[in-house]
Amino acid sequence: QVQLVESGGGSVQAGGSLRLSCAASTYTYSGYCMGWFRQAPGKEREGVARISPLNGIMYVADSVKGRFTISQDNAKKTVYLQMNSLKPEDTAMYYCAADRLCGSWPNFAYWGQGTQVTVSS
Repeated sequence: QVQLVESGGGSVQAGGSLRLSCAASTYTYSGYCMGWFRQAPGKEREGVARISPLNGIMYVADSVKGRFTISQDNAKKTVYLQMNSLKPEDTAMYYCAADRLCGSWPNFAYWGQGTQVTVSS
């Protein structure tokens, strides 16, 4: 079992930056693949990025590639999503998620409560 708590959301103007954090409460953080998803009102959930704590292999969706970066601090059991050059279309609820297997993407087993990101033009 793992519990996930996101933080760092907020409101920002287009072109601005935010960094989301996700703290995992588990003794075996390195055993989980960590990811970020987002869902805007009326739209399907979108997988944004994922990272493997074991080997650091990352995936970033084409829609955010070059603007968003996923990283982690294994000692703090925390994964981050650095979001730069934000656009109004990035407005969504952002969720942190985890699973024993990266291959389960996008159907991860464990989810946080979400943090809202709002980008104004």
